[in-house]
Amino acid sequence: MKKVVLFLTIMFMTMSYGQETKQIPQINVNGEGKVKVAPDQVSISATVETKGNNAKDVKKQNDEKMDAVLKFIKKMNIPATDFRTKQVALNPQYDYEKKKTSYNAVQTVEILVKDLSKYDELMEGLVQQGINRLDKVSFESSKLAQYQSEARKIAMKDAKAKAEDYVSVLGQKVGKAFVISDNSQVYHPQPMYAMKSMAMDNVEGASNETLAIGEIEITANVSVSFILD
Repeated sequence: MKKVVLFLTIMFMTMSYGQETKQIPQINVNGEGKVKVAPDQVSISATVETKGNNAKDVKKQNDEKMDAVLKFIKKMNIPATDFRTKQVALNPQYDYEKKKTSYNAVQTVEILVKDLSKYDELMEGLVQQGINRLDKVSFESSKLAQYQSEARKIAMKDAKAKAEDYVSVLGQKVGKAFVISDNSQVYHPQPMYAMKSMAMDNVEGASNETLAIGEIEITANVSVSFILD
């Protein structure tokens, strides 16, 4: 008997709660904000890769090339805080067909160039000093956080404007934001670049400019639920 009474009490409370619960009138919209800026710095990841049959010789050749690369970077007046060695490796590679072991030495340096006027000369010099692989060239803004903040604000304004457009024909008003979700993705755009051709150096009237920097587009995306008044 007690179990039956308890069951009926719980069921009554559940029904009462369901009747009291009201659906909150709301509208869900997406907003997007974009800020376009010219990049003011470039991040470069450059590698010296050396192969050979003798581990000692391969490492020595690789070290000599990277030493020349680092000296050149310093000569370009890049601050010591703006470049660093990222990877150093010496790996054996066995050829099962020839039954011989060769060696592959790799050293990678990351460089942050805050003066874009040095880009062409730096890239050409890196190759001349022994760099034979470019892993990354990423054009960036030193004020990225500031521009991301601006993009987020624009995205919120866009979301509110959309909500107001939708409800304007219904005789309702957009109230407070109920739920806000940030859907932005981290993105580092890489404008097209090219290293200056050696064959063009002696051509009269040839332009040394090979870089079209363009603009970085910083985007923020949000989903917002507004309460309707």
